[in-house]
Amino acid sequence: MLNVVALNGRLVADPELKSTGSDISVTSFCLAVDRSYQRQGEDRQSDFINVVCWRKTAEFVCDYFHKGQLVAVEGSLQTRKYTDRNGNNRTATEVVANTVHFAESKKSSDQNFRVETAKTNKTEDFVEVTGEEDLPF
Repeated sequence: MLNVVALNGRLVADPELKSTGSDISVTSFCLAVDRSYQRQGEDRQSDFINVVCWRKTAEFVCDYFHKGQLVAVEGSLQTRKYTDRNGNNRTATEVVANTVHFAESKKSSDQNFRVETAKTNKTEDFVEVTGEEDLPF
């Protein structure tokens, strides 16, 4: 059986880290993914896809990603059934992420979107290396 999903899109909101009752880190976020086609004279359509991350991946996403940032997600599609507050049976479809990657340079991201460094405080750990400098490794 094969169940592989690869997405490239922008975060709709800042991800928030939560914990389960067993103290396992989890986050969920929505990814805006443009469709590959556009009808003439119309705006490009986007799909809004729910993504769930667990454990270290969840912590990584919450530490380093923010609203509007272009990210690449690799994972699998999962459906689950639940009963809502009104007693109605519902089905949720979401991507369970195995990996989440940066899909644009930090410079491009900062030019397009402002980072609240007080909130993440992790973006300052990265130093941009230009082509001519000696690398430390």
